[in-house]
Formats: sequence, structure tokens, C-alpha cells
Amino acid sequence: MRGPLVVKRALSEPLLLLAAFGSILLATTTLVALTMYASSIADAGVRRTMETASYRQTAATVSAPVTAETFPKFDRSVRAEFARAYTRPPAVTTSFRSDSYVMPGQDTQERPELLRFGSYDGLDRHARLVSGSWPHAGGDRVEAAISLSAASATGFKAGQEFTTKGRLDPRPVTVRIVGVFQLNDPFGERWAGEQLLSRGVERGEFTTYGPLMVARETFVARFATSVNATWTAVPDLRALTPAQLRPLAGAIDQLGARLKADGCGSCVAASRLPEILTQLDTASLVARSTMLIPVLQLLLLAAYALMLTARLLADHRRMEVALLRSRGAGTVRLAALAGGEALLVAVPCAVVAPFLGPPLLALVNLLPWIRASGVRLAPSADLGTFLVSFGVALAAAVLLVLPALAGARRTYVEEQAARGRGGRGLIERAGADLALLVVAGLAIWQLQRYGAPVTATTAGGLGIDPLIISGPALALLTGGMLGLRLVPRVSKLTERVTSRRPALAPALGAWQVSRRPLKYAGPALLLTMAIAIGIVSMATASTWRASQADQARHQAGADLRLSGPPDGPELGALGRGTAFTALPGVTAYSPGFRGQTEVSGESALLLGLDAGKLGELFHLRADLSAQPVGELSRALVGDRAGKLDLPGQPSALTLRAEADGDLPLRLVLSDALGVWRDVSLGVLRKGENRIDVDLRALAGRTGKIAYPLSLRGLVAGAPQSPANLTLTGLSADGREVATPPVSMKVTRPAVAGLAPLPEPGPLPVVLTANLAASLKLAVGQVGPASIDRRVLQVKVVGVVDSMPTTPAGQKAVLADWGTLQTYELAAAQLPRPATEWWLAAADTAPAVKALQTRPEWDVTALDQRRLAAELRDDPLASGLQGALMLGFAAALVFATLGFLVNATVAARERMGEFAILRALGVSSRQMFGVLAVEQAFVIGLSLVAGTGLAVVVGVLVVPHIVLTGQASAVTPGVVLDIPWAATAAMLALVAAVLLAIVAGLARRLRGQHGQLVEER
Repeated sequence: MRGPLVVKRALSEPLLLLAAFGSILLATTTLVALTMYASSIADAGVRRTMETASYRQTAATVSAPVTAETFPKFDRSVRAEFARAYTRPPAVTTSFRSDSYVMPGQDTQERPELLRFGSYDGLDRHARLVSGSWPHAGGDRVEAAISLSAASATGFKAGQEFTTKGRLDPRPVTVRIVGVFQLNDPFGERWAGEQLLSRGVERGEFTTYGPLMVARETFVARFATSVNATWTAVPDLRALTPAQLRPLAGAIDQLGARLKADGCGSCVAASRLPEILTQLDTASLVARSTMLIPVLQLLLLAAYALMLTARLLADHRRMEVALLRSRGAGTVRLAALAGGEALLVAVPCAVVAPFLGPPLLALVNLLPWIRASGVRLAPSADLGTFLVSFGVALAAAVLLVLPALAGARRTYVEEQAARGRGGRGLIERAGADLALLVVAGLAIWQLQRYGAPVTATTAGGLGIDPLIISGPALALLTGGMLGLRLVPRVSKLTERVTSRRPALAPALGAWQVSRRPLKYAGPALLLTMAIAIGIVSMATASTWRASQADQARHQAGADLRLSGPPDGPELGALGRGTAFTALPGVTAYSPGFRGQTEVSGESALLLGLDAGKLGELFHLRADLSAQPVGELSRALVGDRAGKLDLPGQPSALTLRAEADGDLPLRLVLSDALGVWRDVSLGVLRKGENRIDVDLRALAGRTGKIAYPLSLRGLVAGAPQSPANLTLTGLSADGREVATPPVSMKVTRPAVAGLAPLPEPGPLPVVLTANLAASLKLAVGQVGPASIDRRVLQVKVVGVVDSMPTTPAGQKAVLADWGTLQTYELAAAQLPRPATEWWLAAADTAPAVKALQTRPEWDVTALDQRRLAAELRDDPLASGLQGALMLGFAAALVFATLGFLVNATVAARERMGEFAILRALGVSSRQMFGVLAVEQAFVIGLSLVAGTGLAVVVGVLVVPHIVLTGQASAVTPGVVLDIPWAATAAMLALVAAVLLAIVAGLARRLRGQHGQLVEER
């Protein structure tokens, strides 16, 4: 009997039950989809990070000194421990380097050139043969292959044989070169610790060539005389899941200890992977916890929408419940009826929602930033999704039952007396909204303090802080509830204004709202929260996208920044700039020095750039400095050294100088691109000296000098005893160059300018705010500062919150390139090398593509546009955006559905009232006006309050939930970006939809009234 009664009772209120069904289905489906989405994004983020991780980040190495006797045991132990540490056995390679051997024919020399032998497993997979073949083990002669760069330096060729002896092992070794090879990526991370293999030669106290690569068996048998062996494990981590991150990091951390316990006491293990895995696990946790923020917002909104529907349902059944009560129905019976009715609606939603989640995520895949990242969300329903679905549906059923239970004890007379009561709501009367305000404030304060919704747990790890993640949702709810206090006040004010006007509809509509404010407070709060969630979601997405662009511009500093050794065999110091500035698309350029230095005892970054090019190159966000970049550019230029231009395009330079004692001397020159370079002239001897300088060597093998070349000065080192120097002549390619008279007495390092060298005044600099505070200097002030332990006067021309290319909190100083070099020259210091090149280009892709074809240039390119794309495509960083869009869409649907149901029920309840008004002669147009005024009050108040609430919550919350993919604070700081144009369009669309609902209701009422008149 109960079952059919439940069904009949449910069918008696089809509109409200249908609204409840829609709300529960929307809530369960969206929350299931968000749960799937969070899990999928975490998996995708870990997978993407591991797929794009570099060799240096994932490789693990173990090194130990070995002999032919100890190597087999160590090899077995290391490989076994690698297999134990990883989830699947990694690829393990072994490499060796021998002791030094003497170059053939130099056995009797005091400082001979040296050779080294080596072995690398699988070298043929990372290199190609230029000639010959790969070496094999066995035979009387040692077969070896040599790199192309080493072959060019030594003159060895395939087929050549020679005999050499070791510096520590006198046994002669007969070697046959069987092949010449070229590494596929000689300057890649794989060879970062193999400088000799990638370059072919090392110059230091001794010049060493090689290594001559031999088979592993040959090396162990012949060259393993207590030499260092390195085992390198390169795992395949593409299938790694978030749950495996911490265990794998711990296993790799224990690798060295386990090897020592296994008898390899000299084994040293090293890997950056544990740090990366731990950081990735933290980032994954932070990403999941951040995505809980829209989930909780949606939960609150769904709960309130259901409570409104449940309240409407309970109001409609007040008299029915009271009559059942008077006829003997007890509380248990009424509760069973209400519960059965709620389950009748909720259970189908719980069953269907897990199957609707994946199609909903397929729509999320259409979002541009999700598609651009390459992440494909294709989850399927599992036990976890069904548990979430049934949990949400059960909670929704409880919310539907609670209002019915609250009225189950009232009698018929009590219900009659309770009808139409107004006044303040229970929550407002109890002051719960103010209490929630305190809790929300505490949660947001903690979010701002910790910078992420995770905190340390009692076990020492990280965990999700429920108070922090609930802060934004509580703030929205609290703000909406405080806004409800305005409803009776604003409605009474509106009533006073409209009552003075002759029009009936505004006055009657305003009177109706002021008479029963609680009837309109519920829909107003629902709309307010939905609008606020929508605007906050749009602001967060817009802020995130702007922050990614800001981070990329800040990290790169320029459109394209090239770094690498300032001098190399292929491109010398004066050849790099010519090659880089000729890259396709380059419109502006500047050589630069960027390196760590000490400023008055503080570790800081020193950045030297051409101040005249800052406006075209320097990416400094406007809010980071009180002065615009153009003003800084002009203020940074200080005293600059003169120069003596060499005529034509000389390839050789000859200096003639007279000294009365031994004197080390260097020549400082620069090219047309502004690169300064010092050239050693050796030690001048007593008497007349002639020094020849090969200028072509400064450009490298394939580089070209940017003419004209200019001479800046002569820098003399400290002599053993005072010495006098006089420049007696200078010629370029045999042609005499007129020079000013140069003569100086040297007792300590000194400089003689070949052109006017001013006595420099204070060095103009731009400081970061923290460094300026340490130096106690403000903009416009001059004071002493020690740079590289040399005290000089600096003038602060600008202060920035954060210097481009620096991480958060890094102290830095920016100076003009030419002015900085002038200060170094005036102090008899050698010029700073051009460690970087900053380039401007409208499209950097052609330049980057050209650089990729020239690996021998040994340059690392940081492309601002590519960096921005990588930041945007990081699933862990961008995952919040998809969750926000899901929550945004669901919030608007909840608001529309709730408004439709409340407006329909309100209009239906007042059918009798409208009939009386029609009988009194009120026109259909005036009735529509009454209804429109009532609902427009709710709509207008909700749009205004929701927008204001969103701005407040956005300012307090959004900058603290936009994090990097590594779950760290963003540099430069996040700036809230509310897309007002899109916001206005969204508000207009919502208002149009809601007003269309009102118009539809009015038309329906008019039709029902006409039908009622006809029936009479």
C-alpha cells in the first residue's frame, strides 16, 4: 500500500518533483564528472611531466672505482638494485674513462699531449659512423673509434695504427682506429658529464684528446686499473601514476645505502628524480585540492537549490500533512512517505549519473586549452564514481526530506496560522551568517598565508586542508546571506518610491515584495551565488591565462634569449653575435652578461644589457616598476669609453711595444655589435716587443666578425717589479694605424686607453626592491656598493619588484652593457663576456628552427612563445580551468532551473489574486507589469549583488589559487583579471533568459485566466 501511495503522492506535484529530479541529476552528474576530471587531470599531469622530462631529470647514476676483478660483482649488484628500485627494469648503460696515455711520439716531452680511452654501452644508438666501423673486442690490437671533433684535433683517421703508453701504466698499447663517428646530439644532456666525448679536446694544464672508444670487454680487460665506472639508468616512466610517485622516490633515495649494504662501499648514487617525483606528487595533490574549490561551490549551490525546492514542496503539502496528521498519521509514517518520495527521485539519478559523466567530459575536451595541451579525458564509470554518485544522491534525498519532517508535527490549525507569516529568516535571526563570515574569513586568511589549499599533516607530509578549500565557497555563501539582509530594506525603499507614482504595476509589485520578502529572498540568494560563481570562474580562467603569459615573458626576459659559452671552437666570442643577429625574423638584439655576483655581501644576479635596446627587448610588466621601461632605458646610460676604430676588415693585428721589464699584457677590443673581448698578448720582455694577433681566431671556425673592430685599451697585469710600457706602433693587415701616444708606469694592474677613457661617475643601476632595501638606497640616491668585492658608487635610477629572468625573491641589479664595460676597463679589469644574447622577433619560430639545425653552435634557446605554450599546456596547472567551466555551466543551469520553479510556483499560488485583479478591471498588460516588477526586483538585486560579491571574492581568493605546474607561487605575482566584456555579456544573457521566463509565465497566466472566464 505504501509503494503506490508514494507514487501517487509524487505524481500529485509533478512540477516540483521534476525540478527536484533535475537538480539532483545535475548535481550528481556534474560532481561525478568533476571527480573523474580531477583524477584524469592528475594522471595526465604526471604522464605529461614524465613524457617531457629531460634525460638529466630522469636518469640515475651510480659511480665507483673498479678493476677488472671487481667490476663483474659491482655490475651485478648495481643492475639488481636498479631493477629493485623501479616499477619496471630500466635501461642501464655502463661507461668508463681510462687514465691518461701519451700521444704517440711525445714520450720524452716534459708536458706531452694526452689521450684517454673510454667505453659507452650502446654508443652506436646515439651516434653515426662517418667512416669505418664500430670496434670489437679481441685480437692483439685494441680496436677504437674516435669522434669527428677529436679526429680533427689529432689527425687520426680510420685504419691508422699507433702505440701509446699510460702515464700510470707503462705497458705499451697498440691501437688501431677502426672508425670515426659523430654524436647525434653532441651538446645534449646525455653528454653533460662527458665534455671530452662531446668536444674531442680539453685544454687545461695538459691538453687531452679523445676518448678513444673501445668495446666494454676490451676496456675491462685492458684499461680497468682502478678507474671510475658509471652506471646510468634511464627508466620508462610514461605509465607512472600519482600513487607511485612517493614510493618510487623513496626507493631511488635508498639506492646508495642498499648498494653499500651489498658490499659496494665506494658506490656513489646520484639522481634528481626523487626530488622531481616528490615535487610532482605535491603538485598533483595541490592540483586535486584546488579543483575541490569549484566542487564545494557547486555542492553548496546544489544543496541550496534542493532546499528551495524542498521548501516549496513542503509549503504545498502543509495542509495535506496537517490533515493526515489529524487522521492519525504519525511522524514515522509521514517520514516514510517523504523518504520514499525522495528516494523515488534520487535513486534513478544515482544510477544514471556515472554514465553521463564521460559524455560531459567529452565536452570539456573541446575547450581550447585542454585540446592544446594534448590531454584526452576518456574516463569510464568505476566503483568510485558510483560511490560518489550514490553519496550525493543520498545527501540530496535527505535535503528533500528535512523540510517535510520539520512540518510533520503541526496540526491543521497551526498550519493555517503559519501561512503568510513574514519576518526575518531563521538563519538571519540566529546570526549564523555572521558566524559563517568569521569562518570564511579565517579560511581565506589561511589560504593567503599558505599560498595553496594544502598544509603539513601531523605525520610530516602534506594533506588537503578542508577549511582552506571551503573558504571560497563559504565566502560566496556568506556574502549571499548577508546580501539577503538587503532584501526587506531595498523592497521597502522601492515600495515608498513606487507608491508615489500613479502607475499601478510598479506600486503593486513593490508592495508584494515588501509584504513577503522571504518568498523572494530564497531565489535571490540562489541567483546571487550562481552569478558570483560564474564571474569568479571566468575571472580565474582569465587570470590564469594572463598569468601564464606573464610568467613566460618574465622567465624569458625577451622574445628569444640565447645562452651558452661565450667562446667556442665553432663560433668564437666575436662570431656568435653575427650568427645570432642574422637569424630569420630578428628585429633587435643586445649582447648581455647574466651571472651571480656579490653585492655588498648579498648574493645577487648581475644583468648587463644595452640600455638603448630595452624598449624593444626587455619584458618588464608595467606594475613591477614605478618608472616605464623607456624612462629606465634613458636613465641607465652612463659614461662610456671611447674607441679606436680599425680601418677596413683586418684579419691580423700587430702591436709593437717597448718595456723595461717583464709585463703581462692584454688587449681589449670590441666589434660593431657591442661585444667586448680581451686578447692575451703574452708577457712582454725587456726591450722592443712585437706581438701578432690573429683576429680570425676570435670568430671561430665558421663565425664572422662584425666590422668595424674597435680597440678600447691595454690592460697590464701586476708585474714582479715596476715596469714602464710604451706603445711604439700598431698595424692592421700590415697597414699602420695612427694611435695616440700610450705610455704608462705599471706597479699594479693598470689600463692605458687607446681612446679617451673618462673617469666614470656613479654607475646607474636598476635594483630589485629587496636589494635596494638591503643597500638602504631609493630611486635617485647615490651610495657605495661592493660589486664582486670592488666598492664603487652607484646611482639608483629605478627599483623593480622582480627582475625579469629571476625567480621569486632573487635580488638583482641591472646596468647598461657599455657603461658596465667602461667601469671594468677603468678599473683595469677584463671585460665581462657576452654570456647571453637577447633578441626581439615578431615570430620566433623561424629563428628557433634555424638554431636546431646548428647543434655545433652550442647554444640554448629560451623562446618566450614556446615557453608560454608549455605553461598553458601543463595539465596540472591548467586543470583548474576545466573544473571551473564545468562548475560555471552547472551554476547557471541551477540558477535558471531554480528561478523557473520558484517563479512558476509563485505565479500559480497567486492565480486567485490575479483573478480578483482582473475582475477589478486590471488589464493583462498591468498584470504582466506586476509580475515583471516582482521578478525584476529579484533578478536585478541578484545580478548586482552577485557581481559585487564576485569582485570581493576574486580579489581575496583568485590570486592565491593560480599556481605553477609545480605548485609553487607564481613569479611575477598574479594580477586579478576580470574580463568585464565577457562578464557583461554573461549578465545580459542571464537577464534575458530570466526575463523570457517571466514573459512566458505571464502569457501562460493570461491564457489560463481566459480559459477560466470561458468556463464560467
